Amino acid sequence: MIRVLGIETSCDETAASVVALDGCSAPKILSNIVLSQIEEHAAFGGVVPEIAARAHVEALDGIVEAALADSAVSLDEVDAVAATAGPGLVGGLIVGLMTAKAIAAAANKPLIAINHLEGHALTARLTDGLDFPYLLLLVSGGHTQIVAVRGVGDYQRWATTIDDALGEAFDKTAKMLGLPYPGGPNVEKAAASGDAGRFAFPRPMKGSAQPDFSFSGLKTAVRQAATAIAPLSDQDVADICASFQAAVADALGDRVARALARFRQEFSDKANPALVVAGGVAANRTIKATLEALCSEAGFAFVAPPQKLCTDNAAMIAWAGIERLRAGIVGENAADFVPRSRWPLDSVSAPLVGSGRRGAKA
Repeated sequence: MIRVLGIETSCDETAASVVALDGCSAPKILSNIVLSQIEEHAAFGGVVPEIAARAHVEALDGIVEAALADSAVSLDEVDAVAATAGPGLVGGLIVGLMTAKAIAAAANKPLIAINHLEGHALTARLTDGLDFPYLLLLVSGGHTQIVAVRGVGDYQRWATTIDDALGEAFDKTAKMLGLPYPGGPNVEKAAASGDAGRFAFPRPMKGSAQPDFSFSGLKTAVRQAATAIAPLSDQDVADICASFQAAVADALGDRVARALARFRQEFSDKANPALVVAGGVAANRTIKATLEALCSEAGFAFVAPPQKLCTDNAAMIAWAGIERLRAGIVGENAADFVPRSRWPLDSVSAPLVGSGRRGAKA
């Protein structure tokens, strides 16, 4: 029996979880407490790092206590403490990692510093028992990547965004149209009553030999369309959202289709290949339907963890800790680990944009 306490504070959710693995049995999420900060940030139309860090300080101790209580596992019975150490907002990362260091030191437990993106990458093994290797599409507020997941700690980035992350594009589109935060769910809600064919928005990178993503041009096209017909009626907003969403799904489908073909070629001995879609944007039904159809045509299994495990949560962090314990890959001395606002999952591939004093953008 392995039981790990996980802590997640990389952005605007304060979360703690206990996950257990007993021999060959399926893993169990014994508790998964997530406190969202949406109300604190809604007035600003996005996450304010200072507010997020303070909210984590106020809530984290109680969240950890609740996670232990719900799991009916005492701190003495936990085998290790795993905490998100990057990438993310550095204020929040400091709160979570320092709390985890204190708990681990006081309870004399191993501490495992987890890459937040690895948590997303391994969630399908927690929920679906997926075998390596598989293809991952990570679509969130801060990241849009296609990654070949070959093993624990063994990741190869095949594509990334050259500008905005997809979740960021959704949030900025919502803000331009006067929709409330968070942008993704509200754009999808408005799009449900819209005409997706009214606006001929571009499909960035579609057909390009370069495998990466781009969304800044699409965002600009949305702004130009909205400005041209202002003031906007509710129907105008719905039509823009539907057209934007259709463009995103079409562009994503084109990029993913290339990756599926590459996976078939590079892992030709994989009998049952799978595409895993993770991150908050994976909850979008139009995008999900497009990718499901694509996988069906290509002979890939489509795997999407439950929505509560696609958005930021601590169960994925605890599970990543279990995976690393089992593989004997705990990493450098976590007691001395410094939180990283940037921490690429694949440290070998050269960054396309955003590399500076803080390192390569994830």
